Amino acid sequence: MTHYGFLSTYPPTRCGLATFTEALAGALTVDSSDTAAIVRVLEAPDDAQPRGIRASVRVAADLVARDRRSMAVAVASLDECDVAVVQHEYGIYGGQDGDEILDVLAAVTTPTIVVLHTVLPAPTSHQRLVLERVCALATSVVVMTSGARDILIEHYAVDAADVHVIPHGVANLAVEVGSPHLRKRILTWGLISPGKGIEWGIRAIAQLGDLDHEVEYVVAGQTHPKVLAHAGESYRTGLTDLIGELGIQSSVHLDGRYLDAGELATLVASADVVLLPYDSRDQATSGVLAEAVAAGIPVVATGFPHAVELLAGGAGIVVAHEDPQSMASALRTILTADDVARRMREVALRAASKTSWPAVADRYRLLFEDLRAAKAA
Repeated sequence: MTHYGFLSTYPPTRCGLATFTEALAGALTVDSSDTAAIVRVLEAPDDAQPRGIRASVRVAADLVARDRRSMAVAVASLDECDVAVVQHEYGIYGGQDGDEILDVLAAVTTPTIVVLHTVLPAPTSHQRLVLERVCALATSVVVMTSGARDILIEHYAVDAADVHVIPHGVANLAVEVGSPHLRKRILTWGLISPGKGIEWGIRAIAQLGDLDHEVEYVVAGQTHPKVLAHAGESYRTGLTDLIGELGIQSSVHLDGRYLDAGELATLVASADVVLLPYDSRDQATSGVLAEAVAAGIPVVATGFPHAVELLAGGAGIVVAHEDPQSMASALRTILTADDVARRMREVALRAASKTSWPAVADRYRLLFEDLRAAKAA
């Protein structure tokens, strides 16, 4: 029996790390006597009821930014576990570049595995300091792509022997679509914020008006909570204005709802192409990308590191950043050549079994066992 600890954002918080932790904790405790305790990372105290997976997974404590008392409670909760899995992203912890996490890691006595969701090739001096210290304090470090491991080892002072590659897990989003749609559907989904590059995707759609099949572009997802708190819906409003300026209101649909797992699965399965026009040149991990590929949907994505690595086998096309013409050309290729789309689906689905959440959970179990054995030695 293993009692896992997790330090991360967690539902009802809506972000990629929260979804990741919920899925991994669920996969590790399904059909077993293993249990998991979640320490939620919060910007401010929150009375919202955490979402439960099953009785074996519970929220044990909260770590609130700039709250030393909550830090002590969080450390105590993690120390009750056999191993602690800490999700790292600069923006979720308190302090400059999230450096409050360093005090937590220094105080925790149980073995810790830190999962790095961002590995910047050109960090600021303080970002570099924080990440190097995080890695030094961790018992083991996990990144989700070989590219992220290469960047970490090349640009940071870390022990390569402590760095492990375990891919981002994916849910089975491939389901039967209830009814066919008349138009070719291009889909972008996830929390919406500046940097997602949706404006470039919209401009690409405006260049596809000559296709024999009509095209619709669906952008599904709420505005990111942190963006909403600081800038309201200004980004989404700007997208709506751009759609009007280009005269493509009938071709682009901004769906601002938060979709549950079933609704999202149906929507993804209905897509002919997933478009990820992200501005970031540094994004080491994208859960949306991983899930799109696992669902067997051809992908067009800008050349951020995870896309370059994951699409290299032929599951999609990598395009230039901030280049709607490049995006439109790739979309046109997939939408007009059935054999191209079919080959991409076949490539994607062959690899899907290796990144399912049960398969990924098994990789973490092996790492946990190695740490437990080393501690007992």
